[in-house]
Amino acid sequence: MTIEWWLLIIIGIVGLIVQGRLQSVFSKYSKVPMTGGLTGREVAEKMLRDNGIYDVTVTSTRGHLTDNYNPTNKTINLSESVYASNSIAAAAVAAHETGHAIQDAYGYAPLRVRSALVPVISFASQWSFLLIIVGIILINTMPAIFWAGIALIALSAIFSVITLPVEYNASNRAMQWLEASGTLHGEALQQAGTALRWAARTYLVAALSAIATLLYYIGFARRD
Repeated sequence: MTIEWWLLIIIGIVGLIVQGRLQSVFSKYSKVPMTGGLTGREVAEKMLRDNGIYDVTVTSTRGHLTDNYNPTNKTINLSESVYASNSIAAAAVAAHETGHAIQDAYGYAPLRVRSALVPVISFASQWSFLLIIVGIILINTMPAIFWAGIALIALSAIFSVITLPVEYNASNRAMQWLEASGTLHGEALQQAGTALRWAARTYLVAALSAIATLLYYIGFARRD
């Protein structure tokens, strides 16, 4: 096997470890109530008000760790386990997603770039591997098809890399507000930080995986 193939395997294993650790951490801190008893919804709404943002709505969405901020309709969508929970994990997640709303309100450049790329990445995710498969079949007669697939994979890799500062910045904003507002302090603040760091690592692994995938197909194209 090639170096690129081994790299994909190693990153895949690391990804499983990080994902497992994330689930464990959130499960643990989802059982630890925060002082003050604010729910995830209340944390998000308070953080929005403290930052002078009144045009964003906090809603509940189905699923586990499906929390997200939608800049199109300006909604912070919190999963059921976060929306009505007063746990440390819920406070951390709610503050993180509100961090994205603050980025949007203040015109944070990486978020704007990522949002602009979403339609392109949606197209790339639908067609990249189809072009790769067809390109492999026709590699000797129409190599341009294979390289077109690689170009779409490259766009996905760029998107994953741009996502990193967006996610880390949102977590930093969350931690700064949780501490400055007195929402969390001491051990509870440290626990929230631990949860957000493991969540951020999933994006780091995703970016590394996207880059490794790109390198694998570039290496494949050059060998053939």
